[in-house]
Amino acid sequence: MDTNKSSRLAAILNERESEILSDWIRLQGSSSTRRLIGEEELHRQSKDFLAALRQGVASGRLDDIQSSPWDAAREILDSLSRSRARQGFTPSETATFVFSLKQPLFQALSSYNQGNDEFWNITLLLDKLGLHTTELHQKSREEIIQKQQREVLELSTPVIKLWDGILALPLIGTLDSERTQVVMESLLQAIVDTGAGIAIIDITGVPTVDTLVAQHLLKTVAAARLMGAECIISGIRPQIAATIVHLGVELHSVITKATLADAISLALRRTGQVIQRVRPLSSTQEAGRGTDSDS
Repeated sequence: MDTNKSSRLAAILNERESEILSDWIRLQGSSSTRRLIGEEELHRQSKDFLAALRQGVASGRLDDIQSSPWDAAREILDSLSRSRARQGFTPSETATFVFSLKQPLFQALSSYNQGNDEFWNITLLLDKLGLHTTELHQKSREEIIQKQQREVLELSTPVIKLWDGILALPLIGTLDSERTQVVMESLLQAIVDTGAGIAIIDITGVPTVDTLVAQHLLKTVAAARLMGAECIISGIRPQIAATIVHLGVELHSVITKATLADAISLALRRTGQVIQRVRPLSSTQEAGRGTDSDS
């Protein structure tokens, strides 16, 4: 764009800034995007962006918003897009921040008898900035969704300390590559944190076991061994056992048990511990014990 025209547009933006800003904020306030944004924050975002817009326009690079004169404008839009994505705004609601600037901007320019070229260039510029905002919003939403999915995976794979030196990892649902990675990381970290020598992986809640699932389990067992812990796989139901044999998956090097109780019993024996049945206390004896402890 012609440098003189750019300078003239920048001068108009500077001269009519207060009017443009006021009309722009009013338009934003009447839209649905206003529902989660405070008046002070909205005013600050709008004022900062208008100043960055003027700086970019003054450079004459209206055709390239990726150039350095537009760094400040892009940074503002990047921050705004991420913030509004976290707040639950839709892409169109977020882009309205830019597109709602068209009307007050055109009204200000029309009083200076600007030609059609200037209006067209400003239109293209705002469209590019609005699309940039939409793309950033979408990218931010994808990052948020991926983070939430990973957090759900971590919550669905809790590592439980059953006893000194014994961990349990109950698995529920389907095992895929991504979830197996989370399972492995959680288990290895727990082994490091607790110094456990035995980890029980319970697959009672896993609906089916195919070749891929079996391979994932073997990888987890191998990784635990490298950390100095032995794994016991429990919850091997008859159907799963038949499937594993049919698939020809080799589990000879892995200790397996039919139930979690059997696995716990084995783990206790291997660590030199036992669970002993004792006669339950009567309510009178329990009350007496409480009195003795109080005294």
